[in-house]
Amino acid sequence: MLPMVFSENLFDDLFNDTLARSMWNTNKELYGKNASRLMKTDVHETEDSYELAIDLPGFKKEEINVDLKDGYLTISATKSLDKDEEDKKQRRVIRQERYVGTSQRTFYVGDVKAEDVKCKYEAGVLMIEVPKKDVKKIEGPHTIAIE
Repeated sequence: MLPMVFSENLFDDLFNDTLARSMWNTNKELYGKNASRLMKTDVHETEDSYELAIDLPGFKKEEINVDLKDGYLTISATKSLDKDEEDKKQRRVIRQERYVGTSQRTFYVGDVKAEDVKCKYEAGVLMIEVPKKDVKKIEGPHTIAIE
């Protein structure tokens, strides 16, 4: 019988292609094998805009970045683990599923101005409102502030 934690076999990853590939790649995905469940997004259409609701639980507002470039809206979130040296001396890690890394999603929103896009982050959900109106193309990347 193999050790199990949270109904998962501790050695499941040894027989998974993802682990074999990650052994040769030093860049680990954010949240490891659970990365595919990160940044779940709902997109709603109103008469004047599109509204995106993106789940980003556990992130601080400062760890989230929203950029607009050439009609593409890119949301990226970077997470790092707090490493307390005293904590390391007192206990050892049995299983670690949280990783340092970056996750991002990109949506095509058309030719809109960065100042017309509204963002709000509250209770682990990033709300983005993108207007439907046609605006002439603006060159260069623009960072959008999160309220």
